[in-house]
Amino acid sequence: MRHKKEKLSYNENMKKRNQYTPEFKTKVVLEVLREEGTLNEIAARYEISPVILGRWKTEFLERVPDVFKKGPSATEKELKAEKERTAKLERKVGQLTYEVDWLKKKSEEIINRRKRT
Repeated sequence: MRHKKEKLSYNENMKKRNQYTPEFKTKVVLEVLREEGTLNEIAARYEISPVILGRWKTEFLERVPDVFKKGPSATEKELKAEKERTAKLERKVGQLTYEVDWLKKKSEEIINRRKRT
């Protein structure tokens, strides 16, 4: 006797990816750093993969020095540079628009003079 195969749509088989808030990640990583349990125990407690928790810990430790740095961060510097570039390009567009309008006006004047003569 043949068994009927149950058809499942592609979406039913897919697992949704969990997204965690920065606050949650910080809380869990701090538990690991305080050694409130092993990484595997904490990961199991929150139903997170130990590999993911290890990545969070590594990322956290890499970024901690930035908290105490003086002056703008690399991201802030990049944002400032991008804003300056945008402002420069907008000024250039304004200048070129003005020049095109001026050239159109002058070319119309020249064409009109030629028609009169």
